[in-house]
Amino acid sequence: MKSRLTYAFLALLALAPALALAQSAPASGPRIVSSQEHMTNDTALDERLAKDWGLEPEEWTRYRHLMQGPLGIYSPNLDPLTALGIEARTSDERRRYAELQVQAEARRVEKLLIYQRAYDAAWQRLYPNLQRVDLSGSSSLPQDTLQPTRLAVFVKENCPACERRVRQLQAEGAEFDLYLVDSRQEDARVRQWAERVGVDPDKVRDRAITLNHDNGRWLAIGVQGELPAVVREVSGQWQRQ
Repeated sequence: MKSRLTYAFLALLALAPALALAQSAPASGPRIVSSQEHMTNDTALDERLAKDWGLEPEEWTRYRHLMQGPLGIYSPNLDPLTALGIEARTSDERRRYAELQVQAEARRVEKLLIYQRAYDAAWQRLYPNLQRVDLSGSSSLPQDTLQPTRLAVFVKENCPACERRVRQLQAEGAEFDLYLVDSRQEDARVRQWAERVGVDPDKVRDRAITLNHDNGRWLAIGVQGELPAVVREVSGQWQRQ
């Protein structure tokens, strides 16, 4: 009798780890719920992003599908309105996306100008004698604030021809907006380039010359050829000067 009890007790001890593991193992239910919650969160995010751009959820879905195809490979950074406008299936769609984009751009420019004024005031208080890099550049200003004869000058680092061209323009008394291509959004990089070629700080302060990050503008205007490039907008088209 005693040996049978001892055997039963040892058997229970052997089963104890398995019982504990079974009790501590998580049920499959929470994993299913978590997956469902993830899908719900993704749907809510898509709906919010669509609303931010003035789009319907199905339009946002189409935009995502478009960017997974050739359009996304050729132009990976296209915004939803441009992508949908390029791939519009009807003239009504194209007109709708164009109007939405104009409205969005108007709001963006208004906010940018408000911030630019705050930036200008802060710079004047903190660094009144230091050359300033224009956050917006002339490309961000409404068309009616631009001077028709204003030149845009695109340059790059390690480019002696670029330096010579800027010195020549300044000697001629030209007013222009200078864009450093591939500036990496580093203000110091733009200022150092301008100082190296002798851009007059007084002209920068008076905005006769502005210093700007390129922000992809050189590629966007579609002018062919090597840098430096001195261009002017003529009848809606950018042309080399």
